[in-house]
Parts: sequence; structure tokens; C-alpha cells
Amino acid sequence: MSITKTVLFFILILFSAKIASALQPDEILIIANSDISESVEIAKYYCKKRVVPKSNVISLSLGDELKDTITRKDYQEKLAQPIRKKIAVREFASRIDSEPFSAPFASPVRCLLTTYGVPFKVAARGRLDDEQKLLKQLKKEEGELVEQLSLLDKNKSVLQSKIVNRKLILLRSQIDRIVGKETNASVDSELAMVMFDNYELYRWQPNTLNSKFSFWDFKTLMVSRLDGPGGFETAKGLIDKALLTEEAGLKGIAYIDSGYSMIRKGEGVFAGFDQSLKNLAAQIKRKSLMQLKQEKTAKLFEPNSCPNTAVYCGWYSLKKYVDSFDFVAGAIGYHIASLEAVDLRNADSSQWCPAMLQDGITATLGAVAEPYLRAFPKPNEFFAELFNGRCLVEAYSRTKPFNSWQMLLIGDPLYTPFKAEN
Repeated sequence: MSITKTVLFFILILFSAKIASALQPDEILIIANSDISESVEIAKYYCKKRVVPKSNVISLSLGDELKDTITRKDYQEKLAQPIRKKIAVREFASRIDSEPFSAPFASPVRCLLTTYGVPFKVAARGRLDDEQKLLKQLKKEEGELVEQLSLLDKNKSVLQSKIVNRKLILLRSQIDRIVGKETNASVDSELAMVMFDNYELYRWQPNTLNSKFSFWDFKTLMVSRLDGPGGFETAKGLIDKALLTEEAGLKGIAYIDSGYSMIRKGEGVFAGFDQSLKNLAAQIKRKSLMQLKQEKTAKLFEPNSCPNTAVYCGWYSLKKYVDSFDFVAGAIGYHIASLEAVDLRNADSSQWCPAMLQDGITATLGAVAEPYLRAFPKPNEFFAELFNGRCLVEAYSRTKPFNSWQMLLIGDPLYTPFKAEN
């Protein structure tokens, strides 16, 4: 290896170590809605409690009416573009310029923190007008395949039916992309890719911060949210409980609920998540982190049966929260089910995310629309990152599979419930 290549190699190694280091307060950009006072107050409170520079707040005019959803046009013009400009200004760029072994294309901001008042859903993009000719052709082919499949089914040609059905699924996916189906997302998941110029707005993009992918990613941002029923008071509680818990570490009982795949008759992806939950339970037991209680049948934990809940993960009760838990300060966990953050701010919602926030959980995650099971972080992987001393947003960002999709994380991004192992 030449001297030049050797020097470059070591520079890249040093820089990658910097990128992989723990998230710092001055690497967080807080996004507030300037038209809603509670949103601005949350940003100020977080700066004070976590010693984030005041210049790390961007207050955007997003309307004085509390809205869950923002249009694609407004997302680009009122959120994405101002955030990109904020990150690029001299006060941020100079931090990178002054660092040794820094790359000119790397962002000085590694994490975005959205607040109550900032919409949490972004609407679909609409049809692709320049592909209408292709759409017409695809619909014609769709009709032909449907007729062919009908004939094969009548003749009981099972193998040929499967082949044609696969073609039909792929073709309908092409149609869906053109008409704009499944191009909606959570605002936070879209913001993870705010530094990218162009990418396909159809379903998801792979999350390259995921530890299974390349660790070398200078553009993708980590994103968390301080939000939920109760506005400022809920957000303040998420911050205060995180800080309080960090002093002594998270203590209590872990409740792990596996067994849903029994209902699904052991289907592959469901069995895989059940195994992940069992692996999580084994981790907790092996590390002697806290007392462990498991529900291994197809049932859920009974109401009022889980005192001193510090960790919860399980499934599956769609949009029907079961009030089983007495969450301790600092409690963290999530329920693996679709649509549990659709009405994130609704105090009367029976969805798991708002209901758990009402009940006092300190950090959770969920989906704002159908995410499909593979969009969830594997429980054993997510909690392993926390157990090893990573902060909340790092654990989430290293284990969630997709960006530009439906998931969002709720909680103080710097919350570190467990000390790193020596």
C-alpha cells in the first residue's frame, strides 16, 4: 500500500470512529412550530435540560392549528428545505471545518428532534403524470393476467397459477408506484433522509444506519420526537423521567410477551419475531439486568398484572391497548402491531402509543400507517443496543430496517437507560 493510500486509510478510520461515537447535544437540531407556543417551549426546555445550544433550534411557521398531517408540497417547502439550509449555514458548517479528519460532505447535525406542533404524518405524493402511458399498458397487462389466472384456477393448474400470480403481484406493485399508493410516511422517517437530493417515493428506502448495512453513511440522520397527548406536559415528562432515570439506571421488571405466532400457525416472519422476543428474554436473564416475567402463550398480559414495569415488548392487540402496566419512571418499550401511532396526540385513543404515553411510559415507538411487520426493529436487537449503553435514538437508528416509511420514535433521543459495559 502506498504512503498516500495508507494516510488516507487511517484518516478514514479516524473519521469513521468519530461518526460512530456517542451522540452529543450539539449534534441535535430541534424542530419547533413557531405558530404553536407549546412547541417552542418544548424546544427551549430541551435545550436547557440537555445543554443543547440555542442556535440548534429551528422554528418554522407550520400553522397555528395543530395538524397531524402535512402535504408533500408543504413538507418540502416548509420543513425539508429550511432544515437543509439551517444545517448548511456557517454556524454549523464551521464546526465540521474545524474538526480534524472531517469530510466536507458530512453533516455537523446527526440527529433531528421533532416536537409537539410539528406534523407527524406526510401525505402521499400523488400520481406520476409522466408515466401515464406506461400505466395504461400495465393495466392492460393486468387484465390479461387476471383472465389467465381465472382459466388456470378452473383447470386446477396449481403450479402455473402460482407463477402467474407472482407476475400479477409484481405488475400491481408497478401500478401502485405510478398512482402513488403507499407513498405516505411518517414525517420523522422522511426527515431521516432530508439530506438526500432525490430518492424513490414508493414504500420504503433501506436504512443505511442499520448496523447490518454499511456503517459508512454521512447523510442519513437519526430522528426522534417529543410528542403525545398532553402537549408540553407530556414532552416535559419524557425529558424529566429520562434524566431522573439516568442517574441510577433503569430498574424494575421486564415483561416480554411472545406467542402470537401460535395464532398465525408459525408463519415465517411471525415465528421470527416471536423468536426475537424469546431471545430478548434470554438476554435479560443472562445479563441479570432485572426481574423477568414472560407470557409465552397466545394470550396477552392480563389487565393490571404488570407492576413496576421497566421494559415491555410484545404483541398483538390491534389498536386496543390492554392496561396491564404500572410504568416506572424511565420505562421503555413497544407493542408490535400496526397503526398504533395513527392518533398519537389523542388522549382518548385506544392505540398503544398514545395510551402508553398516557400511562407514563418514557419512550416508545409505533407506526402512523400500515408498516408491515418487517418495518419494526427486532426486539432483541433494539434492546441489546440499549443494554450496551447506547442512547435511545442510536439504538433505534441502528436497528430499524427502513426510512421514508411509517415508523416513528417517541422520547428523549439522548436517553441512556443503561450504562455501557466495561
